[in-house]
Amino acid sequence: MIDKIKLRAEILERIRHYFAESNVLEVTTPVLSFAGNTDPFIDSFKTSSTTPQYLHTSPEFFMKRLLTKGCGSIYQVCNVFREGEAGRFHNPEFSMLEWYRLDYDYQQLMDDVAALIRNVSDKSPEVVKISYQDAFKSLGINPHVATESQLADLTERQGISLQGMGKMSRDDWLNLLMSHVTEPGFDKEKLTFVFDYPVSQASLAKVRKDKYPLAERFELYWGGIELANGFTELLDADEQRWRFNHDNQRRLKAGLEEVPVDEKFLDALARGLPACSGVALGLDRLLMVICGATSIDQVMSFPQSEV
Repeated sequence: MIDKIKLRAEILERIRHYFAESNVLEVTTPVLSFAGNTDPFIDSFKTSSTTPQYLHTSPEFFMKRLLTKGCGSIYQVCNVFREGEAGRFHNPEFSMLEWYRLDYDYQQLMDDVAALIRNVSDKSPEVVKISYQDAFKSLGINPHVATESQLADLTERQGISLQGMGKMSRDDWLNLLMSHVTEPGFDKEKLTFVFDYPVSQASLAKVRKDKYPLAERFELYWGGIELANGFTELLDADEQRWRFNHDNQRRLKAGLEEVPVDEKFLDALARGLPACSGVALGLDRLLMVICGATSIDQVMSFPQSEV
């Protein structure tokens, strides 16, 4: 374990050097907030006080509030918390590197992510960029227009077990096919970026009108693991409010608790977020790939089983 602790320290030093070289400022933001994450696929830890607060699942909202204050491009290394996440690649508390580059779009940010990984890992993996639509091409469907019934039929033909899954939404079917069929086919030696996601999975990403609307979002896979999620940032406060409310509607429909929307973040967005792109990268997973670990527990000083 000591060798993993030393490797983590070396990687953190290299990360800080990488950003210092390009004048990206390191920041620190609060871990607790009166607002939580409305994403129906992510659950926040909540305090039990009379006025509950939420442990952050990402420093995103606070970091964007800093961007509106004119601090320029920024990054942060911190621990984040997600309830119910446990397994080979998951721990309820884990380390995240998140950064925002002013005047970058998501394509430029993908190149930035690749450069950082090469810098901190002493490896030079080939970069592959594939659209979300092309990632599904071998399955014979267009994920942007396929119906729920078509996706359900395809999932059944792939022999994927649905035991305990409950009622499935269109995005549930797409996520299941991506994780069980598409992702395993990516070359583990290459940095594989999947980009241009369906608008239903836009999160906080800018939407571009093409043949059909597409979210300027990407995810990175390396070593058979999803490492990062990034996008060209949405700048429209009214659209972001609608998405937060829509997320909460989906949460209630799924039997989940409604989460307070971050009004201070929306106010800051309304005042003006500079054009930028941002990305969150799982540091523990990156360490796994670099040192060849098979479980996240192997690269953490104290995994959940030991706390």
